Amino acid sequence: MATPAYRDDLHTILSEQRRELMAAKTLDSDLDIAFSLQMQEAMTASLSQQPSSSRPPPPPPLIHDEYDDVLDLAVALMLEDVQKFAQEYDDHERSLFEISQAKEDLDRRIHDQNFADEVRNVPEDYWSKYGDYYEKPYCGDGASSSSSKPAVETECLRLYCKGLVGEEVVRDSKVVVAGAGVAICDPRDNLIFEARKNLEAFDGGVVMSNEAVELEALLEGLNTALTLDLTNVTFFCDGYMLYQYVTGRVLPGNCKIATLVNQLGVLRRKFEYCSPSFVARSDIKFAFQFAREAIVSQITWPAETSSGKSLKETCVICFEDTDVGRMFSIDGCLHRYCFSCMKQHVEVKLLNGQVAQCPHEGCNSEINIDSCVQFLAPQLVEVMSQRIKESSIPVTEKVYCPKPRCSALMSKKEVLQYTSSFYAGAEQSGARRCMKCHSYFCINCKVPWHSDMTCYDYKRSHPYPLAEDQLLKSLATMKHWRQCVKCKNMVELAEGCYHITCRCGYEFCYTCGAEWKDKKPTCSCPIWDVRNIIREQPRQVRPIILEQPRQVPQQLRQPIMPRQVQPIRLEHQRQGQPIRHEQPQRFQVQQPIMPQQVQHVIHEQPRQGQPGREPPQQLQPNIYQQHRRGQPVVHEQPRQAQPIRREQPRQVRQQQNYDYNEQPRQVRRQDDYNYYG
Repeated sequence: MATPAYRDDLHTILSEQRRELMAAKTLDSDLDIAFSLQMQEAMTASLSQQPSSSRPPPPPPLIHDEYDDVLDLAVALMLEDVQKFAQEYDDHERSLFEISQAKEDLDRRIHDQNFADEVRNVPEDYWSKYGDYYEKPYCGDGASSSSSKPAVETECLRLYCKGLVGEEVVRDSKVVVAGAGVAICDPRDNLIFEARKNLEAFDGGVVMSNEAVELEALLEGLNTALTLDLTNVTFFCDGYMLYQYVTGRVLPGNCKIATLVNQLGVLRRKFEYCSPSFVARSDIKFAFQFAREAIVSQITWPAETSSGKSLKETCVICFEDTDVGRMFSIDGCLHRYCFSCMKQHVEVKLLNGQVAQCPHEGCNSEINIDSCVQFLAPQLVEVMSQRIKESSIPVTEKVYCPKPRCSALMSKKEVLQYTSSFYAGAEQSGARRCMKCHSYFCINCKVPWHSDMTCYDYKRSHPYPLAEDQLLKSLATMKHWRQCVKCKNMVELAEGCYHITCRCGYEFCYTCGAEWKDKKPTCSCPIWDVRNIIREQPRQVRPIILEQPRQVPQQLRQPIMPRQVQPIRLEHQRQGQPIRHEQPQRFQVQQPIMPQQVQHVIHEQPRQGQPGREPPQQLQPNIYQQHRRGQPVVHEQPRQAQPIRREQPRQVRQQQNYDYNEQPRQVRRQDDYNYYG
C-alpha cells in the first residue's frame, strides 16, 4: 500500500495537471477572443478611411477554425483521462484498505479461536484461582502479544473452492451460467473469509466442462489467499480426476484443462506450503452454497412492480417469474423453487406418509424442516417433524403413548431417561412417563401404568380388551395376520414362504410363530405352500380357425394311374399331432397279407362328402390306436372334402414272411365291411 506522503503527492500532481489543462484551455479561448477583437479593430480602421457617401461593406463572416475543435476535444479527453485515473487510484486505495481490514479481521478471528481453545483446555482448579488474570491480548499490528508474526502466517488454513456450471431458466429462455465459491476456514473449519465470483460459461463458443470450472474456482481461491498474504494453505478437491490432475498423477488430455493445471502449479509455488486433499462432496464446507449464490445473481433481473423495483427469478417447475424473496433454496443441493411449488410438493409427500426430499430428478437431499416455515402452515410443519422423527427412530426403539388422544412418538432410550428423573426404578418396573401428556404407562403391556400389580395380574384382571383392540384382533383373525413376538406389529403374508423377517429384524414362522435361528426353523411346520409361490396364469383360449377348401393343383387333376400298395409303415403317434381325417379309399384284397406286429395307428374317420358327388367308397379295416398315457389329443376342425376321383384298384403285393413269430391276421373281404354313408 502507498505511503500517505506518496498518496498526497499523487493527488497534488493530478490536481496540478487538471489545473494546467483548464488554464491552457482558458488561455486558448482568450487568444481567440483577442484575435477576434484585433480583426474587428482592423476592419473598423479600414472603413473609416473610405468616403462617407460610399456604402459600408458587410462585416466579414466568422471563420470557423477546425483546429479549435480538435484542441477542445483533446483537452476534454485529457481531462477525462485524468479524472478516470484519479477514480481508479481511489478505488485501488479503497480496495487495499478493505484487504488490509480483511487481513486484520482474519488474523483477529484466528487469534480469538486459538485463545478460546486455550481457555477451554485450562483445568477447572487453575481457572478458579487464576482465571481472572488469564489474558492474551491482540495487538493492532497484526500479531498477538506472545507472537512476533501474524496468525495468518503461522496457521495452516483450509481453502474450500467449488465451481458450478449448468443450464438455468431465465424468463422464457434457457441460459448456461457458471459461478465460483471460495471459503477460507481455520483448522477447526470455522469460516473466516468468503468470496463469490461469476465465471465465463463459454470458451470459444463451447460450454466449459465441470473440470474446467472446478479449476477456475481453484485458481480464484488461490489468488484470494495470496491477496490476503496467506502462506500456508490446504485446498480440497471433491473430484477424483481433478485431484489426479493437480497432483500430477494423470496428465490431462484437453488443452484447456492442461493450461489451467499449469497456471495452478505456478500459483502453488508462491506459497510456503500448499497441498491438495481429496474429500467427499459433502465435506466441501460453505463453498457449494457460495457458488450457487453466484449463479443465482446471474439469473435474476430487476423488474418494475407496484411497490418499486424487485429482482425476479424463474421457477423451473411452473416457469413463472417470481420474486427472489419468494424462492426457496434447499439446503445441501441449493436447488431453488418457488414457494407455491414447494408447498404442493411437501403436502403430497406428507399425505403419502413420506419424508419430503428435493424435487429435482436424481437429487436425494432432504428438506430442512426449519426452513419450511416460510411456506407451510404450522400444522403441516408439525406433521413433517413427526415424519422425520419416525424415520430417524429404529423400528425396535419406537414407543407410542397408549392414550388415544395423545399417541406421542418416543424412543425407548429417551423416554427411559425422561422417566428416570421422576420415577425411581423405572427401568426395572417398566413404568414410563409420556413426554407429551406426562401420563404413566407400562412399556411391556402398552397400557396405563398398573403400579399395584404385575403385568400378568393385570392381564388376568382385564381379560377383555378394548373395543378398538377387539376389532383389530377380529380383523387380523379374518385376514390371517400374525403378530410379531418382538415388536408386536401385524404382519400379512401376501406371497412367498412361511419364513417371515419382520422390519424389526425378528425372524419367525408364519404358521405357528416359532422363532427362526440362524436361518433355520425351530418347528416342524411346512416352509412353503405352492399356492403362495406359484401364480397360475389364466389360459388363453385360442380361436378355432376354419380352413378354406384347398385347391387341387392342376398337375394333380390328371387321371391317377393304378399303383402298387407299399408296405404299411406303422409309426408311433407324435406328441401333440392332430388327428387327420382322410377320405377312405376302395380296398380290394388280392392276396393274404403276411401277419406283422400291429403298431399304434391313427384312427381315421371318413370325411363328409359334398352334395352331388359320388357316394363314399368303402372303408379300410379300422385299427384302433392306443394313445400314449398323458399325451394330449388335438382335435382339428373338419375340412371340406374335395371331389373324389375314382381310382382303379391298386395291386397289393405280398408281404415277406419274417422270422419272428407272429399270428396270422385274418383279412376280411371287402363285402364284410359296413358301409358308412
